[in-house]
Amino acid sequence: MPVAGLPLAAWTYVGGVVALAATLVATASYADVDWAPLAAMAVLFLACDSVPALLSLERARVSLSFSASLASVVLLGPVGAGLVGACALFTWQRVALVKRVYNGAQFALCGFVAGFVYDVLRPEALDVSRVDRQILPFAVALLVYVMCNLALVGGILLLSKAASPCELRDETIQLTPGLLGYGSFGLLIAGTFEAIGAFAPVLVMLPLLVARWAFAQTLAQQRAHEATLATLCQAVETKDYYTRGHSERVSRGSVMIAEEIGMSRARVEAIRFAGMLHDVGKLGVPTKVLQKEGPLTEEEFAAIQLHPMRGLEIIREIGFLDEALTGIMYHHEKLNGRGYPQGLAGDEIPEFARIIGVADAFDAMTSTRSYRPARSVAEGVAELRRCSGEDFDPQMVDAFLRALDKDSWPAPDTAEPPAKAQTSRQDHDDPAAPIRVSGEGAW
Repeated sequence: MPVAGLPLAAWTYVGGVVALAATLVATASYADVDWAPLAAMAVLFLACDSVPALLSLERARVSLSFSASLASVVLLGPVGAGLVGACALFTWQRVALVKRVYNGAQFALCGFVAGFVYDVLRPEALDVSRVDRQILPFAVALLVYVMCNLALVGGILLLSKAASPCELRDETIQLTPGLLGYGSFGLLIAGTFEAIGAFAPVLVMLPLLVARWAFAQTLAQQRAHEATLATLCQAVETKDYYTRGHSERVSRGSVMIAEEIGMSRARVEAIRFAGMLHDVGKLGVPTKVLQKEGPLTEEEFAAIQLHPMRGLEIIREIGFLDEALTGIMYHHEKLNGRGYPQGLAGDEIPEFARIIGVADAFDAMTSTRSYRPARSVAEGVAELRRCSGEDFDPQMVDAFLRALDKDSWPAPDTAEPPAKAQTSRQDHDDPAAPIRVSGEGAW
């Protein structure tokens, strides 16, 4: 949530949430509050809040404090849970004052609401010998707490224009399992607290911290893999100055199509990698062939046709790519069977390959080349429509065009190449300017 330059609607929203939370705290009855457990839960909340679990989302975190909050719902009721949530005001993390106040308010509201739901649904006071009777009311309270938190955070992100509705949807999908998972430990903390006292949070949180550490190691490894893949893309692009940024844009276009046709998040992530690496096989093609200005010999064109297979050879041992490998291998196949390397047709072409083929061709057409300036987006769209059903899957073309209507296409860099930069006079990705092969016309 950016603080500087918040729109009036966002400030109004923040003020409303803070005012509501402050009113609840100020008017609540504290006669039945057990202050010793509340102090213990407050300390646990602040300790957990200082070590959030990282996610692959750059700006997203899952706070371990959800465990303390949900334990407070069970142990302390709505008022106590609200006070524990308000402790976010005193978080040890470095955050702007408005964020600190808003987080305290929204956590307090979540505690009040979830605590009320739990009190209504629970059949009896917490009994460590019959925790099973608490599971259903706790599960409902947990779900209410998480949904309330996501709604309050999502509201400010939308109003401050820090996230679009689509981005918010995707982030919600990714955050929810972690929030529910960490929050579910609240019942365990509450049960053991009743049984063994203040040592219970330590006993329960140690495994959580170990799990957080293991997850952080996995995330670090994933980011190292991504950095390696990005280096491979840069190595490909050094072979031709004019292809700078091509892999990144093909990856983006492939993701646009995948999201438009409703692919799962895991498959969208896989096709993002496939788009990045679709041309990695060019590393195995002689530069003089890639940069040849005149018609290619049959042997030279065969080398071009083999680059998808070279790409597969280079990255096939990278285990997490999975389905991405089929997109890399077959992205130059055509619906009419006249593509390469295997001449597949129609549904024989894997879905990933049909998606990447559309994004690849569109970016090639709308990028500047040494032999022509970039075509306009409208010209690229017209060419995709002309080739739809012959070269490209109509479903993927239509999905890409719908996505283009919702989001703009990034303009490629038009800077002039250095004097010694190698540039091609042909482009095997551009359906409007096919490669010339000696004695066979164009391909």
